[in-house]
Amino acid sequence: MKVVLFCGGQGTRLRDYSETIPKPMVKVGYRPILWNVMRYYAHYGHKDFILALGHKADVIKDYFVNYDETISNDFVYSKGGKDIELLTSDIDDWRITFVDTGIHSNIGMRLMQVREHLEGEEMFMANYADGLTDMHLPSMIDRFQKQPDKVASFMIYRPTATFHVVQAEESGCVKSIHPISRSNLWYNTGYFVCRSEIFDYINYGEELVVEPFQRLIKKKRLLAHHHQGFWQSMDTFKDKMLLDELQSKGEPHWEVWKKDEEFVRQVL
Repeated sequence: MKVVLFCGGQGTRLRDYSETIPKPMVKVGYRPILWNVMRYYAHYGHKDFILALGHKADVIKDYFVNYDETISNDFVYSKGGKDIELLTSDIDDWRITFVDTGIHSNIGMRLMQVREHLEGEEMFMANYADGLTDMHLPSMIDRFQKQPDKVASFMIYRPTATFHVVQAEESGCVKSIHPISRSNLWYNTGYFVCRSEIFDYINYGEELVVEPFQRLIKKKRLLAHHHQGFWQSMDTFKDKMLLDELQSKGEPHWEVWKKDEEFVRQVL
């Protein structure tokens, strides 16, 4: 199944980094967050990517054109560097389509502009490319496939922030206050699975989760997939520091590929 990754935002809340590089290129560990998202999908067998580019598209293109496999793979170095034999490979079997979808396009417009690259696909996945998770992707896809009346599905996640939700009367009198984690609120995490029919619900200029999703809701054709494991977006510098800390502590929950590799080693 093809995977559309929205890589065109300007990342204004990560200004310290996005002045020189686009948000998807901000690193978590020694690879950009975009690479981590792609590696997640590739682990589950989805290796045909469409990158909807915009802000500083050249930086993303250059990263992959000059991709260095030695950074995250074992290799044999000989003859003073003239011969490098890779023992493993990251992206050798990936197919990546680069599409410039404009600097100011919203998500809906970016999706419409890559439509021609999805011709013939009954279903496809999409992602904001700025959030990491340990969700079992096959379970989400399987649940969606078993409900052919649904046009789109997306992962939702219960907030874990320390904020409090408040209910108050018009007069200002407080009726209740409790941690947001105890509320019945859920985030849209940006992990989507869609049928090609989604394009019938998008008009020019519309944001994907606003007007199109409202139309799907009215027809009861939109599905939510609850996830209670790990998910973390990288919207701010604080978010980046949190992901970096998990990486440095040896707790990168989103690296599902390493978990499975370790399991295989233990079995053998």
